Amino acid sequence: MANERLRGAIVESGLKLEQVAERLGVSPKTVERWISEPNRKPYRRFQYAAASMLRREVSYLWPDERTSEEVTASSDSEVIKLYPHRSVVPPDAWTKLYAAATEHFDVLVYSGFWLTEDPRFHRLVGEKSSAGVPVRFLLGDPNSPAVAVRGEDEGIGSAMAAKIRNALMNYAPLFRLPGVEFRLHTTTLYNSIYRADSELLANGHVYGVGAYMAPVLHLQRVPGGELFDTYAESLERVWESARRITSPTDYEGAAA
Repeated sequence: MANERLRGAIVESGLKLEQVAERLGVSPKTVERWISEPNRKPYRRFQYAAASMLRREVSYLWPDERTSEEVTASSDSEVIKLYPHRSVVPPDAWTKLYAAATEHFDVLVYSGFWLTEDPRFHRLVGEKSSAGVPVRFLLGDPNSPAVAVRGEDEGIGSAMAAKIRNALMNYAPLFRLPGVEFRLHTTTLYNSIYRADSELLANGHVYGVGAYMAPVLHLQRVPGGELFDTYAESLERVWESARRITSPTDYEGAAA
């Protein structure tokens, strides 16, 4: 059976199917399938966005989905710790996090310069590389407008791009390791994300404040929760749009 509740909510909203699709950032054909093929349900972020737009509960549009209270309860369980500032996070938190990695070892930052100076972290990357764990580094493109804006936001100007270049140079030995891949992104980064399998640390970016003074959220994936997946999916989207580099100076204008 078709999802008549979704169809009816769209009709009552006065929006055309094409308008709904445009606002959600999907194709009209995708919305049509959500209606005509009930087994093809949208991702949770689209369910919430659609419910908000159409002024309906998610559980009304998709009756077999959990209520918002159930989702909230599960997501609460994903929070291990909230630190008010990165500077108060235990120094070994990152090495403990990545030491447990067996499938995912991801670093999404602009520069993450402080981490490049930790010899324990470098050893961990080498150990995980030898163990066959894929290691992915995502750093900001030092020549991108997003990096320039972040530098201004933090009050350090061009020093942000310089920190990225220095970080890449510090990582030079890692470029030769099997299974270690570096990419440069040009996105507006709202959080630095450090992921190891089903745990991650998300360091928020706050206007006018350096990342070391911004909050850090320690999460662990819990069945039914959505906080962890929200950050993990964000990381994947940045990875897909980023450009691979094969050396610390493999970016436009590196010689300048």
